[in-house]
Amino acid sequence: MSGSSGSRSAGSRSRLSGLSARGPFGTRSFRYQWPADLCTAWALEMETLILGWYVLVESGSVVQLTLFGALMYGGTLLSPLLGTVGDRLGLRRVLAAMRAGYAVLAGVILVWVTSGNLGPSGVLAVAFLVGLIKPSDIGMRTALVSATVAPAQLVAAMGISRTTQDSARIGGALAGAGFMASLGMASAYGVIVTLYLIGMVLTLRSGGAPSTVSAAPAPHPDPGGAVATARTATAVAPARTSPWSDLLEGLRHVWHTPRLRAAMSLAALVNLCAFPLSGGLMPYIARDVFGLDQRGLGWLVASFATGALLGSLAMSAFGAHLRPARTMLVGCVAWYLCLLGLALPIGAPVAMALYVAAGLSQSLSMLALSIILLRTSDERLRGRVMGVRMLAIYTLPIGLLASGPIVAAVGFRGLVAAYVGLGLALLASIALAWRGELLPRGAPGNALP
Repeated sequence: MSGSSGSRSAGSRSRLSGLSARGPFGTRSFRYQWPADLCTAWALEMETLILGWYVLVESGSVVQLTLFGALMYGGTLLSPLLGTVGDRLGLRRVLAAMRAGYAVLAGVILVWVTSGNLGPSGVLAVAFLVGLIKPSDIGMRTALVSATVAPAQLVAAMGISRTTQDSARIGGALAGAGFMASLGMASAYGVIVTLYLIGMVLTLRSGGAPSTVSAAPAPHPDPGGAVATARTATAVAPARTSPWSDLLEGLRHVWHTPRLRAAMSLAALVNLCAFPLSGGLMPYIARDVFGLDQRGLGWLVASFATGALLGSLAMSAFGAHLRPARTMLVGCVAWYLCLLGLALPIGAPVAMALYVAAGLSQSLSMLALSIILLRTSDERLRGRVMGVRMLAIYTLPIGLLASGPIVAAVGFRGLVAAYVGLGLALLASIALAWRGELLPRGAPGNALP
C-alpha cells in the first residue's frame, strides 16, 4: 500500500515538474525556437527604434513618423494567407523564410548606410517591404509553439515565448539607442543582420511533434501495422484543397465561433486605440512631450517592455489558474487607465512608471487572448486562426495615421483622452455583446486546463 502511495506521489511530482515553467524546454523544438524568436525579436525592435528615430530627426515631421509606423504593418492583410501557407508547407519553413527576408532587407539598409546613400524615402521603402511579412511573425511563432509543445504545457510555453518579445523591447531598445549613439548606425545594423541570420538558422532547427508530460509505454510491434495504417490513411485521406479554400475555412471558423470573434474584436480595438500610444508614437512622445533624447527614448520604450516582461513571467507561472476571458477584459481596462495618466501634467519618471504598469496589463490581456484562440479553436486550423488574428493589427496603422492630424488639432493630451475614451466605450460594448462567452466562469473562454 505504501509502495503504491509512493508511486502515485512520484508520478504527481513528475507531472507537476512537466507542467512547471521549465516544462516546455523539455521539448526539443522549443529549445531551438525560443532563442530563434529571441534573436529575431531583438533585431526587429532595434531596427524599428533606430529607423523611427532617424525618420523623425531627418524629416522633423510626426506625420512621416506615423507613416513609417503604419508601413511596418502594411502586410497585415497577407497574414491569413501566410498562415494558410504555413499550415500547408510547414510553419517552420515559412517562418525561417520570413526571417531570411528580414536579414536581406536589413542588409540593404546597411549597404546604404556605409555608402552614404540612406535617406527617409529609402527607409520608408524598406519599411513597406518589411511590413509585408512582419505582422505575421508573432502569429506564426505562436502557432508553431502550440503545434510542438504538449497541450498541458501550452500556458507556460506561451508565457515563456512572450518573454522573447518583451525582453527585446527592453534590451533591443536600450541596445539600439546605445549602439547608434555611441558606435553609429552602420555598427548597429551589422549587429541587426547577424541577429536575423542566427534567428533564421535556429528556426530551421525547430519543429517536430509535440511532446507529452509523461510518455505512454510503447506497444508491441505489429508487423502488418504499418502497411495497414498506410492503406487506411490512403483510403480516408481527403482530397487536396486549394489555399484559398483553406483560407476561407479558417475565416468561417473564426466567424462562426462567438468567443473567437469576441477575441478578434478586442484585438482590433487595442491596436486602434492603445498600441499607438504604447509603441508607434514613442519617438514623438519622448522628444516632443517629455523633451528626451535618443537614450531617453530607449528608457521610455524599455519601461513599457519591463512591465510586459513581468506580465509574461506572471502568466507562465500562474496563468493556469486564471480565467482567460476575464483576465483579457480586466487587463485591457487597466491598460487604458494607465495610458489615461499620460494626459496629466506629469514628468518623464512618472510616465515611465505608468508605462511599466501599462505593459504589465497589456501582457496579461494579450496572452489571455492568445490562449483563448489556441485552446478553443480547431487544432487543424491554428495557423489560419493566428493568421486571422494578425488581421486585427490592421487597425494599428489606421490609429497611427489618424493620430498625426489629431495631435495637430487638439494636442497630445487631447489625443490620449480621445483614444482612451473610445477604447473604454468599445471595450464595454464587446463585453456586453459577448457576455455569455466572456463573463461566466463556466464559459469555454474561461475554461482552465
